[in-house]
Amino acid sequence: MSDGRARALGWTAAALAVCLLAGLLLGTTRGVSDGAELRVSDSARLSDLVRAAQAKADELAATRDDLAGRVAELQAQAAATDDDVAAVLADTAALEDPAGLTARRGPGVTVSLTDAPRGADGRYPADASPDDLVVHQQDVQSVLNAMWAGGAEAIAMQDQRIVATSAPRCIGNTLLLHGRTYSPPYVITALGDPARLEAALAAEPGIRVYRQYAARYGLGYTQQASDALSVPAYTGGTTLR
Repeated sequence: MSDGRARALGWTAAALAVCLLAGLLLGTTRGVSDGAELRVSDSARLSDLVRAAQAKADELAATRDDLAGRVAELQAQAAATDDDVAAVLADTAALEDPAGLTARRGPGVTVSLTDAPRGADGRYPADASPDDLVVHQQDVQSVLNAMWAGGAEAIAMQDQRIVATSAPRCIGNTLLLHGRTYSPPYVITALGDPARLEAALAAEPGIRVYRQYAARYGLGYTQQASDALSVPAYTGGTTLR
């Protein structure tokens, strides 16, 4: 057999092997995927998971509220015929406001923090790193610390009450608070003497640093005093773990 004919037979055998292998892979893929698309975008799946988890959380919250209402009815019925139960419920009710379980309204200060926007050319400052352009957990914590130091009587962040067990956490450019996620701007409202609150905010070192970055890179910081602010009641779990 000549070298040319041997070479041609070799290429033919190789091509046949490749075709057989490709067919085997296609058959295996179809079997594994059961005829559906095997590789789809992860982002769509993640968004679906987030929506499903939030829907489930809302469903459970509705169930919790319904059960809480039924418990309150039973407690009221028991208190009507039992003085000991009535006394315990009275003691419990006296602790609800200090624990943040009642909505509050009054004078105070609102602070809003937000990430830096792009410039008119669609770009960020050339000398900025990604960390320079977003609100960090320490920025949020500096505002909260200053508000407590300024004598805040009640604080809310976004649409939730801040209590002793609250732990706002920034993950990337999102905020996690009491199991819910939020995007900037982050709005923090404190009830109390506006003058004291504003003095405490001005004295907080972390806020001074943040405002320097805000002036340089365009991070958002607004502060507004008001005579009529409101914060909601805390509605999460009260069991300390």
